[in-house]
Amino acid sequence: MSGPRGHFTSAGENVGVDCRLSWVSRLIREVSPHAFTSVAAVPHTCYIHVEAERDAFDLRGFEPLTRGAWQRQGTVVIENVCTSGFDLLYRTEDNRPTFRFRWRPPLRDRVASAAAPSRFVLLARAALLQYPVLWLASVHGRAPLHAAVCTAGSATPLLAGPGGVGKSTLLAAELAAGSRATSDNLCVSDGATAWGLAEPLKLAAGKGRRMPHGRGEMQMKEWVPELRPDRLVVLRRGLDLTYSIRPSDPEAATRSLVTGTYTAGELRRYWAVAATLTAGTGVGPAHPPIESVARRLAFDLPCLEVVLPSRPGIRLADLVSPLEAA
Repeated sequence: MSGPRGHFTSAGENVGVDCRLSWVSRLIREVSPHAFTSVAAVPHTCYIHVEAERDAFDLRGFEPLTRGAWQRQGTVVIENVCTSGFDLLYRTEDNRPTFRFRWRPPLRDRVASAAAPSRFVLLARAALLQYPVLWLASVHGRAPLHAAVCTAGSATPLLAGPGGVGKSTLLAAELAAGSRATSDNLCVSDGATAWGLAEPLKLAAGKGRRMPHGRGEMQMKEWVPELRPDRLVVLRRGLDLTYSIRPSDPEAATRSLVTGTYTAGELRRYWAVAATLTAGTGVGPAHPPIESVARRLAFDLPCLEVVLPSRPGIRLADLVSPLEAA
C-alpha cells in the first residue's frame, strides 16, 4: 500500500488520503483546503484511497450481504455508494480501517450527475468524505447529530433545529466576528464533546459553488475540530421580527435533537451505508447511540429554546446575556 499523500481531520478522525483522480482532489480541497499541503500532527486513524482503476473489485469468494453489497472475512464491497458512481471496498490494512474507492458510474447516474452537478457533488462528498468518518466515529462511541457548536461571546452553544431554520446564517455572523465553529450542519458527539464534520458553509450570500435551495458555499476559516458545548440551544424560526428566549424541557430538547438528526437531508442515505458496513464487518453498534448521546447533552447542559425573527440579522452573541440570565 502506498502511503497517504495528504490528510484532513473530520468527525474526530485523522484521515490519510491518497487520491489518484485530480477532480476528486479538488472536491477534497473544497472541504479541507490544506488537505494536500500540510503534515499530519497526529497518527492517522483511517485511510481513504481514491484509485484510478475502473475495473470492478474482485468478488471471488465473497458472499452477498444485501442488494449491491458483498462481504468476506471483514472485507465489504458496496457498489455505487449513495448513487455517487463510486464503488467502495472496506477492509483493515496496516492495522488501519481503509476505504478504497473506484469511479464506475452506471450510465443513468453519469447522465444525472451532468444534469445536476451540485447534487452530484453532495453525493460524492457524502460517499467519499463524510459517511466513512461518521461510521468510524460510531465505532468509536460517537453518534452523528444534525447540529453545530460554536463560540459566541463567553458561551459555547450547541445549536439544534431543523434544516433551514437559520443555523448557517447565525454561524456565519459569529465567524465573521472572530468566533470559532466545528461545522455547518453535522457533528458527532459522545454526550460531552462535539467533533465537527469538515464541510463548507452554505449560505444564500455564499459566492462559491452553487448548491440547492439557492445557496452558495464559502470556506469556514475559523473551523476547529472539536468544542465542548456549555448549553443546548434549540432554534425555531418565528413569524415576525421579534425574538424570544425561554428555558426548554430536557425531554423536549432531546426530542428536537434526535428528530432533527433523522430528518436531515445530509444523512438520508447514511443509515443504509452504516448498517451495511456494520453487518459485513461485525464492527461497531448496529445503530449509533443517537438518543442516549442527545439525552446526555440535554440533561447535563442548560437547555433553551430561541425563536429567531422572521428575517435574519440578529447575532447569536447578542443573545449571550439573556442566555446567561436564563
